[in-house]
Amino acid sequence: MKPNIMEYKGYQGSIEVSLEDNVLHGKILHIVDLVTFEAQTPDGLRQAFEGEVDEYLAFCEEEGVAPDKPFKGTFNVRVGHFK
Repeated sequence: MKPNIMEYKGYQGSIEVSLEDNVLHGKILHIVDLVTFEAQTPDGLRQAFEGEVDEYLAFCEEEGVAPDKPFKGTFNVRVGHFK
C-alpha cells in the first residue's frame, strides 16, 4: 500500500487532513466521476471510502451505466520497425 492511498475493489482513495476543519477526507482517484468521503478517524475514513466505492458501484448499476474504471497509471506505445 502506498502512503496516503487506500485500495478497495480495484479503486484507490486519497487520504487528506484538514487541520482547519479537524477532519480527514479524500476522494476516489483516477476516475472521471467525483466521489468524496470524510471521517474523524483513520478507521472511519477507510469505512467511508469503502462505503462510497460500494455506493458508487450500486448507483451505476441502478442507472444502467458502466462505472469508471480506474486508470492504471501506465502508458503503452507501440513503435513500428524502422528501415
